Amino acid sequence: MSARSDFSRILLAIGALLIGMASYQCGAALAKHLFPAVGAEGAAAYRLGLAALILLAWRRPWRNTHARKDWRSLWGYGLAIGAMNLVFYLSLRTIPLGIAVALEFTGPLVLAFFGSRRWIDFVWIALVVAGLAMLLPLHEQAQALDPVGVAYALAAGVGWVLYIVLGRKAGDAYGADAVTWGTTIAALLVVPFGVAHAGATLLSPELLPFALGVAVLSSALPYTLEMIALVSLPSRTFGTLLSLEPAIAAVAGAAFLDERLSLLQWLAIAAIVVAAAGTALSLRRAQAG
Repeated sequence: MSARSDFSRILLAIGALLIGMASYQCGAALAKHLFPAVGAEGAAAYRLGLAALILLAWRRPWRNTHARKDWRSLWGYGLAIGAMNLVFYLSLRTIPLGIAVALEFTGPLVLAFFGSRRWIDFVWIALVVAGLAMLLPLHEQAQALDPVGVAYALAAGVGWVLYIVLGRKAGDAYGADAVTWGTTIAALLVVPFGVAHAGATLLSPELLPFALGVAVLSSALPYTLEMIALVSLPSRTFGTLLSLEPAIAAVAGAAFLDERLSLLQWLAIAAIVVAAAGTALSLRRAQAG
């Protein structure tokens, strides 16, 4: 493979990841509107249950045979998706979307830090840390942040790390089918929580169109796109590029949930965007070298 075609593949992976992140956060904002009707557990069940049905009908993965049957990584990947989504939605009950994602991002940030080898990587990571420090208004609203919500968001960060590590292994073994099987496994974990919490309300016809929107925007589309990125980018680079998530979440929260941002938080977004761009440029230089 030539250097040009290799870099084109990298650009495609980065583009898929960016679109997937934007879709994910728009879906999260839509899901939060469902909380009064079905709760966080019901919204998570909608998201993963319907996404699994969509992906199973579309991909029909049982038709494909795979030489590498890495069931352990596949089940770990699926359970990570389920646990990550459930605790993340639980965090959204009491803290804003942008702050929840910023806290959740501590997981991939740690992964990026331990995978770094060059000094320039630490520059980008330091810029991300500075951006997150400004994005989280702990100096102004420490008493207003619900500690249980914060704990749920940090737990989602642990799930995010497992999603990155195990998702790469599952993707290598199962290709795009890993997303379908992983989402199905995640649904098996989360749907019982949703049924226990919301019961028959989950079958309300007026809620189903919104539930389908959440399933497509938050799971079916972004997980498919992220799998493209996972199998094409190093784990460290994938984790660092995810630094855009808090910025995208803050914008989605402002646009769809009326969660206003301060000037300091907008500066934080700019710092995070610069760090993500720097990571992409560093990757290009590494590929060229």
